[in-house]
Amino acid sequence: MTHAASSGLAEPPVTGPGPDERLSRRSPLRRLLGRPELGALLGAVALFVFFSIVADAFLQTSSFSTVLYASSTFGIMAVGVSLLMIGGEFDLSAGVMVTSAALIAALTAYQLTLNVWAGVAISLVLTLALGMVNGLLYVRTKLPSFIITLATFFMLAGLNLGVTKALTGNVASDSVRDMDGFDSARAIFASDVRLLDVLDRVGLLGLADTLGVQDALDLRLNITVAWWMLFVAIATWILLRTRVGNWIFAVGGSAASARAVGVPVARVKIGLFMGVAFCAWFSGMHLVFAFATVQSGEGVGNEFLYIICAVIGGCLLTGGYGSAIGAAIGAFIFGMANKGIVYAEWNPDWFRFFLGAMLLIATVVNLIVRRRVERSS
Repeated sequence: MTHAASSGLAEPPVTGPGPDERLSRRSPLRRLLGRPELGALLGAVALFVFFSIVADAFLQTSSFSTVLYASSTFGIMAVGVSLLMIGGEFDLSAGVMVTSAALIAALTAYQLTLNVWAGVAISLVLTLALGMVNGLLYVRTKLPSFIITLATFFMLAGLNLGVTKALTGNVASDSVRDMDGFDSARAIFASDVRLLDVLDRVGLLGLADTLGVQDALDLRLNITVAWWMLFVAIATWILLRTRVGNWIFAVGGSAASARAVGVPVARVKIGLFMGVAFCAWFSGMHLVFAFATVQSGEGVGNEFLYIICAVIGGCLLTGGYGSAIGAAIGAFIFGMANKGIVYAEWNPDWFRFFLGAMLLIATVVNLIVRRRVERSS
């Protein structure tokens, strides 16, 4: 007689393993609350409503066009920076790398009397090489990316100023406005587009008229807005629909664990640094062809604004979490705050305080929401 029988206690029935928690369905609300960009979206809506109330000029089509332009110039860089942060790293050279890319294109084309497209191509190769150097130094030395890119930041800032003064005698590059290829390059990187003309070309102008939104859509947008949206869409597709996206999240969460399951950690990290470099090259080309000349001291400090856009959008400083859409919303918040303060006729000296407050609020909201979702799952 067993002990259970002698004691009068029935043995518990044997049951099979429960359902795998990873396969359990979550409610749509829980999935929404688990999105990294939720905090940024709530902040963007609140900020839009706020400036719509306090600044009469904010809702004008020309004003909104300016907001979108300011958002796009930082949003393009925020795409690359957000992917790098999801991968667990930082690039403090991103701001001056934009200026470096612009100077390489302008100085090369002007000094060698080349078509500006030759300068564009040379700039692309050298800027991607800079990103590869950052990645290789990180992989080979195992030093924190913060230290490596901080050193690159100082070196590029010095090169930008020193080389520009040596070649031009000034702190700015010579104008490339009258050089061959400028107009075609400007059309790609810095032209303005009337939104209604675009809708007319794709056959949607009649629909806009039927919906009664034709007047609201009668605005001119810089082409950087379209490029920004395209980059965000590509980055989102990479993160959510490709194996590379899984690798990026994996190396950001735990590089050692990712390496143990066969993820090529070194190649992913180098690729992410090169992604930031590509975005810097594109932003640099906009800088060249929007103004025709480049100030060698530009870009210093912008790397922190790119990081702020990514963090407001839900990217964790520890890596492994975030989205390109969130970074885009963070850039839109930046654009609204930057221009909304001007339209409200406030002292623009308060802008950085306002941006810091938005960063803190969005980060805290993301943290609270994520913890609640984790506890309820």
